[in-house]
Amino acid sequence: MTPNTQTSAHSNPLPLDRAKQLAATLLSERGEASGALVARQLHEALGALDASDRHRFQLHLAEAFQPDKAALLAAAQRYLADTSAEAAAALAQAADPPRQELLRRMNMAPGGTGALIAMRSELAAYLRGEPELKLLDADLKHLFASWFNRGFLELRRIDWQSPAAVLEKLIAYEAVHEIKGWDDLRRRLAPDRRCFAFFHPALPGEPLIFVEVALVEGLATAMPSLLSQDADGGTADARAARADTAIFYSISNCQDGLRGVSFGNFLIKQVVEELQAEFPQLKRFSTLSPVSGFRRWLTQQLAEESKPDAALLSKLARDGWWQDPGQSEPLRAALMRLCATYLTRPASPGNRIDPVARFHLGNGARLERINWLGNTELRAIQESFGIMVNYLYDHDSIENNHEAFVRDGTIVRSPDVDALMQGPP
Repeated sequence: MTPNTQTSAHSNPLPLDRAKQLAATLLSERGEASGALVARQLHEALGALDASDRHRFQLHLAEAFQPDKAALLAAAQRYLADTSAEAAAALAQAADPPRQELLRRMNMAPGGTGALIAMRSELAAYLRGEPELKLLDADLKHLFASWFNRGFLELRRIDWQSPAAVLEKLIAYEAVHEIKGWDDLRRRLAPDRRCFAFFHPALPGEPLIFVEVALVEGLATAMPSLLSQDADGGTADARAARADTAIFYSISNCQDGLRGVSFGNFLIKQVVEELQAEFPQLKRFSTLSPVSGFRRWLTQQLAEESKPDAALLSKLARDGWWQDPGQSEPLRAALMRLCATYLTRPASPGNRIDPVARFHLGNGARLERINWLGNTELRAIQESFGIMVNYLYDHDSIENNHEAFVRDGTIVRSPDVDALMQGPP
């Protein structure tokens, strides 16, 4: 019995101790059937714990299931003496923490995958202050990357006929442009709109990530027309038939416990294929994206009063400036130039590329256009002064753009963006 186990010979173990005992038993089980039974019992025990005891169990997983030091040292010495493939494989096996095998076995229980995702979601709040938990977090992320690889994902279109439970999740998970009730959702699922999501067999009815698409004529540069419930131009079917451009205007990850496991690049590419098959007349595939880090970056850049554009900050602090052309137009040229600079500057330590830009540029898109006051919702004003961006996915240049960005950070952009950085003639 371990020193912190508060039990007696005539009492049942405390709930946390029982969970620890079941974890040790699960790792020692060799039969699949008995292992599945113990895994279910472990999840039931964890479900009965309060948040504090679940956290203690997570610390136990991180600290107690480490590789055997003696075996790892021996394997490392063998590899140094004989750098063969067999020695390398033995070293990798010795370095694999028993914790990963325990997590694999916990996944055998019904609902095990969802429980492990929930566990990783809970870990996020503690990682900064308790770095030892990063071991458990890294193991979960490593396993999820395998369990949720593209081969297991199913792309489904979501429309108004989809199950109500799935539609409710769209409203709950939408992270970019809030869905304001059922009428708003119905508009987003109309015939000139599309919504696609990835699902996984282990999480039936739970979208992992979804994308919302508008079928329009020309390159959309502002959100109101995409979200309007009173669209012009005839019926939604007629607008879809005339559309020459697909605008990806919202991509939302639904499972916090799967953060860092990439689905978006696969999602966009497959949705493009689906749309091309359904609407052969589509010529352009573009996003209308937020610039989530621009305001924070600009505030830091202009913090010193000696900076050339420092006077902008006081003007941008005025309430409602974006609603008054007399106040907004004098700010336009400088903000557009600075936003173009922000989006095209090379990455450096402490100066990261905008997260949305990194995602699309890394997928091979081109920075096509920067749009003034493309979104005047309060959140957009707070993040980017309402500026939005089109990233263009051009089939013939995606691979070259991707390679250039990954190889040396090259940000492929249009002449219009270059012209913004040069300022007015």
